[in-house]
Amino acid sequence: MGMWIGRNRKARVTYGFDEIALVPGEITINPNDVDTSFEIPCPRGREPLKLKIPIIASAMDGVTNVRFCIEMAKLGGLGVVNLEGVQTRYENPEEALAQIAKADKNSVTELIQKLYTQPIKEDLISKRVQELRKGGGIVAVSSIPQKAERYAALAEEAGADLFVVQSTVSTVRHISSEYKSLDLGAFTKASKIPIVIGNAVTYSVVLELMENGVSGVLIGVGPGAACTSRGVLGLGVPQVTATVDSAAARDAYFKKTGRYIPIITDGGMSKGGDVCKALACGSDAVMVGSAFARAEESPGHGHHWGMATPHANLPRGTRIHVGITGSLKQILFGPATVDDGSQNLVGAIATCMGNVGAKTIREFQETEIIIAPSIKSEGKLFQTVQGVGMGTR
Repeated sequence: MGMWIGRNRKARVTYGFDEIALVPGEITINPNDVDTSFEIPCPRGREPLKLKIPIIASAMDGVTNVRFCIEMAKLGGLGVVNLEGVQTRYENPEEALAQIAKADKNSVTELIQKLYTQPIKEDLISKRVQELRKGGGIVAVSSIPQKAERYAALAEEAGADLFVVQSTVSTVRHISSEYKSLDLGAFTKASKIPIVIGNAVTYSVVLELMENGVSGVLIGVGPGAACTSRGVLGLGVPQVTATVDSAAARDAYFKKTGRYIPIITDGGMSKGGDVCKALACGSDAVMVGSAFARAEESPGHGHHWGMATPHANLPRGTRIHVGITGSLKQILFGPATVDDGSQNLVGAIATCMGNVGAKTIREFQETEIIIAPSIKSEGKLFQTVQGVGMGTR
């Protein structure tokens, strides 16, 4: 598998969203008749968490806060609040968010690093979870592995429904001489609520994560619009290949155990077409950041920054300006007032499912896929020259 890149060294050819296309089906379905729902299994035989749409908003400070997640829940999706962000460092996080939005691009990373040195207040963890609980819907929060045991216990006690453990790269076997590594198997076994972990991109790692009792795996290293890991570390796998490989691990695990653990493609999707491709490549749902940072309800004031941007020694994210284009409802369900595919994401999913003849997400995962690097540029000269529609960046 792969091709020679030099003496004694081979490399696989891998693919991202812009290099493939989905083939229309022999049967088409009315988009209003397809089922876009998504489930996250719960431990101890409890009923799964059910979402009407397969879209999750990233646990990033420019994207989600209590208000945003409550609105997202009302619309059938899910938002995740970062328990190590400004929401738990400041009683009034709006002041910090406004400073980040107004900062000069040459000094913003240093400002973010400074703002994130404020210690996390554990009482704010419980407070944010309780605020989410009062708003209704599924309550989801996240932390890095090193803080997961402590923060998950606080969140669960306060009423959380789902806990996400997220880092640049997640593995079951993590070695450190400086701190105690998270025992993922013991952690998931002790938890009364489902644990979703990320991020991963390879078959073997995804399979091992599932074998340790998780309820979902986030897929993607470095594709996010505000992430710079691929430039700083040279690390990552394009999202199409990462999703396909991870889906194969999920299917192998399901065949072996009868337990279906969803994979969630995380990052690299700003348009409806990207989301559709992720699902068709085998994902059960997607996690999106920059597309939601453009919503009126998002806390970033039209800005978005990577989760690793505050890192004190090696920032792996940056602040980007995405602007505000409409309401969260518009971004999810339309009516779209822009022509670039960044609004009415659910409508795009349903329409694409109808055109390939898929009634459910599971059927959508069987869509024929072709390698087509010219699919976005073919016949689009005027759009490209004029910077409209598919000619926008």
